Amino acid sequence: MAALDRGFWRGKRVLLTGHTGFKGSWTAIWLAGLGAEVTGLALAPDQDPSLFELAGVAGLVQSLIVDLRDAAAVEAALTGRGFDLVLHMAAQPIVRTAIADPVATFAANVMGSVHLLQALRAQTSLKAALTITSDKVYANAETGRAFAEGDALGGKDPYSASKAATEIAVRSFAQSYFEPAGVPVATARGGNVIGGGDFSRDRIVADIVRAARGQEPVVLRHPEATRPWQHVLDCVAGYLVYLQALATDPATPRAMNFGPRPGDAAVTVGELATLGVEALGAKPWRHEPDPASLEARSLAIDAGLAKRALGFESHLAAGEAVALTMDWYRRQANGEDALSLCRDEIAAYEGGA
Repeated sequence: MAALDRGFWRGKRVLLTGHTGFKGSWTAIWLAGLGAEVTGLALAPDQDPSLFELAGVAGLVQSLIVDLRDAAAVEAALTGRGFDLVLHMAAQPIVRTAIADPVATFAANVMGSVHLLQALRAQTSLKAALTITSDKVYANAETGRAFAEGDALGGKDPYSASKAATEIAVRSFAQSYFEPAGVPVATARGGNVIGGGDFSRDRIVADIVRAARGQEPVVLRHPEATRPWQHVLDCVAGYLVYLQALATDPATPRAMNFGPRPGDAAVTVGELATLGVEALGAKPWRHEPDPASLEARSLAIDAGLAKRALGFESHLAAGEAVALTMDWYRRQANGEDALSLCRDEIAAYEGGA
């Protein structure tokens, strides 16, 4: 696997949006450990508890609480600040929330990205920018075929469509403004991420943990559905290696999938839940069908380009990812410090990469 270059990241001024979220908090902790000077820009955390607060992420970065839907606030937050690299992770990430409130989801995911890119046009020191979208950006006919970067974008539900629209918006800004100025701007499409510290609603692992702690069975809507499960460390490592490559090699592709290794067997929601409840000693899960659901039953992505272009691939299989995830929750529930748990997992991951 391609490795992070500590010498590259040390002292780099990095703008990280979404640093108050689950994946953003892991990224902030990792970047701070690499010696980067991180400025976070996001809404206040919407999880209770939240990894951001449990791990004291605000003490590791310069944390700016800003709503990306407010163009003037975004511009004001960036004025007078210079950045070398941008990692844009802020989003409304929950499919069911998007179905309930599509307008707010499009505002956050599409216009939030547009407002950020518009404000970044004034940056004179910018070397590269990476926007995180989703594995759900592809037009999915549910054939079971793994999607590659050249496949058509689409989305039958508001979340998927908002992320596909974000891809188009980012590409337009890249081609119109940034690429002519020699600044690579790209998108990364990550798989379904699991890991310690996720307390979101309507996320499978967080639901399992809540159910286990409440001595209740977790309820699954689609236990037969398959997803490209990936541990947060594999996903974030891919993003950082990609951004590193964009800043140093102009030939780096401008869109890339990150997900399980090619050949890793597809794991259903039910199988993942079974692994999780067994690891936590929780009650067996229960199936409650949702016939009105718009969520895809089958989703897979081809992460081969990341291996060919970056020398990067995930190295934690689904079973390993679940075990590592549940170990984090067990230890945190037993009183261990969340920041130390994250740092230990990052160090072990880097050491084994």
